[in-house]
Amino acid sequence: MLGIFFIGAGANHFVHPQFYARLIPPWLPDGTLVVQISGVCEILGGVGALLRQTRRYAGIGLIALLIAVFPANLQMALHPELYRDIGSPAAFYIRLPLQLVLLVWVWWTCLRSRIAAERP
Repeated sequence: MLGIFFIGAGANHFVHPQFYARLIPPWLPDGTLVVQISGVCEILGGVGALLRQTRRYAGIGLIALLIAVFPANLQMALHPELYRDIGSPAAFYIRLPLQLVLLVWVWWTCLRSRIAAERP
């Protein structure tokens, strides 16, 4: 499920790039490029999560990606007037802890079993 989720999310960056580009904080250069890079990373992470031999590395990469995209979620929460057409201020604040849920899901799926297997 996790792999499919991230593959779909990453593909959506190429289907609706203008939607994602407007979420990029203004202090980052070239929002379109950031959207493309994050989309590719989500797709690669999703594929990696599906394969046993790459699952651990994919998990590390997806956790790094989730941390890296957090500023976009924070941008929406701090400036809800700019995104009134896609959601409410409350919805944007709810998204912030959902990032933590995604982090835990990635850890649980990709890293937890590996750590348990490495214990003596």
